[in-house]
Amino acid sequence: MEEFEYQFTVLESHLDTFGHVNNATYLTLFEEARWDIITRRGWGLKEVMKKKIGPVILEANIKFKKEVTNRELITVKSSCGESLNKLVMTFHQEMIKEDGSVAAILDLRVGLMDLALRKLIEPTPEWRHAIGLKEV
Repeated sequence: MEEFEYQFTVLESHLDTFGHVNNATYLTLFEEARWDIITRRGWGLKEVMKKKIGPVILEANIKFKKEVTNRELITVKSSCGESLNKLVMTFHQEMIKEDGSVAAILDLRVGLMDLALRKLIEPTPEWRHAIGLKEV
């Protein structure tokens, strides 16, 4: 599997009243990184809407390790993990500060959803490519 990187600068709108990134905002920033991956690899929102097939989060476990503050340059490293069964796989993301320290870790269980039928389906070859998985 491939590892992907996404960089952004923390903005004032990401902060809470304590002056650091709000806990809910971490999930938004991690999601931005995931959309960047699949869009660059040919499966962006346009394809989701056209094919009526898209990613769905089934479980999220986030660990906050260090605070992230205004105007920091952050790198999100992302990679798809193991298949738990035919329909569910893991996805791992880390938010890395400029000094190399890990600010947050997000572990997900994800699936591919048929938006018309509203149920999980097996990953297609195109989807596997979009998330950096080799063909089985």
